[in-house]
Amino acid sequence: MSLSQLSFDIASLQAAYRNGVTVREVIAEARRRCLADTHHAHIRVLSTDELEPFVARLDGVDPASLALFGVPFAIKDNIDLAHIPTTAGCPDFAFTPVESAFVVRQLLAAGAVPVSKTNLDQFATGLNGTRSPFGACRNAINPDFISGGSSSGSGVAVALGHVSFALGTDTAGSGRVPASFNGLVGLKPTLGLLSASGVLPACRSVETPSILALTAADAQAVLGVAAAFDEADAYSRPAQPLGVDFSDGPFRFGVPREEDLEFFGNGAAAALFADAVKRLESLGGTAVTIDLSPFLEAAKLLYEGPWVAERYVAIQAFIDAHPQAVFPPVRTIIEGGRSKSAADAFAGAYRLKALRRVCDRVWDAVDCMLTPTAGTIYRIEEMEADPIRLNSHLGRYTNFVNLLDHSAVAVPAGVLASGDADGLPWGVTLGAPAHKDLALLRLADRFHRATGGTLGATTVDVESTPACTGLPGGEIGTSGTGTVRVAVCGAHLTGLPLNHQLTSRGARLVGSPTSAPEYRFYALAGGPVQRPGMVRVPEGGAAIAMEVWEVPAPLFGSFVAGIPAPLGIGKVKLDDGSEVPGFICEGIGIGGATDITRFGGWRAWLAAGAPR
Repeated sequence: MSLSQLSFDIASLQAAYRNGVTVREVIAEARRRCLADTHHAHIRVLSTDELEPFVARLDGVDPASLALFGVPFAIKDNIDLAHIPTTAGCPDFAFTPVESAFVVRQLLAAGAVPVSKTNLDQFATGLNGTRSPFGACRNAINPDFISGGSSSGSGVAVALGHVSFALGTDTAGSGRVPASFNGLVGLKPTLGLLSASGVLPACRSVETPSILALTAADAQAVLGVAAAFDEADAYSRPAQPLGVDFSDGPFRFGVPREEDLEFFGNGAAAALFADAVKRLESLGGTAVTIDLSPFLEAAKLLYEGPWVAERYVAIQAFIDAHPQAVFPPVRTIIEGGRSKSAADAFAGAYRLKALRRVCDRVWDAVDCMLTPTAGTIYRIEEMEADPIRLNSHLGRYTNFVNLLDHSAVAVPAGVLASGDADGLPWGVTLGAPAHKDLALLRLADRFHRATGGTLGATTVDVESTPACTGLPGGEIGTSGTGTVRVAVCGAHLTGLPLNHQLTSRGARLVGSPTSAPEYRFYALAGGPVQRPGMVRVPEGGAAIAMEVWEVPAPLFGSFVAGIPAPLGIGKVKLDDGSEVPGFICEGIGIGGATDITRFGGWRAWLAAGAPR
């Protein structure tokens, strides 16, 4: 295969390096592709001399020793790369930093090579990609349509195969909308997981760097090295244990009520969303209808409330001195922040706090949410003719994610099959509480593979790439998922009187095995809730029906503390030979008990007429 045909997904690059391709060859090819761009994706492609230090430091290095060895990437031009101008989409604002952003330094240390600074909606203000003096960024599949923004160039560069992945930012959907419109995976990580040091902010309190990639596996690989605590960033926070991992199913996902869904006349998008619901169900999900109205109310606060003042604060000195240097729609939005008062800020904060309390209740019923990423897509000429109203349509399902501190992953859901945008990709978003990034990526990967199709605008099938699995060495800086599995056999089974002791702690049912055939099973004396006891015996035992639940580790202790004697938690052997923590009974406890082993399980004994 010639280099011009080489796919830049990370697995393909790693295979190429194992087969003798050099970093210089790959980076030269990436630079050639960037320079051939006709979509206005790039503001600055690094010169050969500027690239040389990044390439030279990989000479003689074992490719297997660095997670992102020789992987070309692009950087949204509001994120600093040392000694390369940062413009934020405004030439008069440009400055040259002496140090790279913290997140860029993490990637460089892992062996990645920056190839370009990418186009964006000026000052990261917009979701469409047309608000740039460097040219309206054009959709990677059909250049008559918008690319999405504000991380427009980053999305198009990845979709066209110029680079393996790109950094964007996400304040209101800026990393997810370009992913949807260009057939990519777009990760809006938990706020603070990726440092914002060296990133020109739009709305600092809700903004995060984002990752645009060809696959969820690639996004996870980037997240694995980019996520690190940064003492210099006041919003940085360490990664937390994943907790219950719902990505393998069974899981519950929220779907907006019919009256909350809006596709702005795009019937093909509505059909794809209906298909997406069915696809998630086929992957083990149960759809739960949710009221999206409080989320939509929260979303309005980002532009209609006091948070727009953050955009003004970020560039106050510049816009006051050089208003004509700012794109008209951008200036209109940012200057709106001048009139916001401290009273407005507190009133907005109070309202958001109240809405968040309401919105957070949804997580009692579901593990994640499914929404469109954007209801529809527009032609560039349409967007330029009506820039404020149409742009607001694009943020309907994205704005609330940042304000409510959710993690989210945009993932391809198919191709629009009718109407003006026939043939363009369209995506959905999976959202969950903070620190559920990895579960979302893994579920997004399963969804992407079930959807099928090619990666971005390339000809590479998603099925030909590696699946998204666990990260070696732990969960983005933590030790494991932070859950404990426990086997239950009686009143804690689904639907029985004590099951709430599991569900109220956020536990998840992961299987319904039987024990190894080594136990005697008893209905213990006492109550008021009758309980069984399992006793392991050297002979004469039987297999007992059980359920295995996954309990968040911080809550496991309180669960165990409530177990009365003679029961306790020990190791229970399952029919596959594995052992998990589970309910066992002290031998003294079977005095006065009834041997019900012949029933093979608690439910069968209850069904036979035993008292509950």
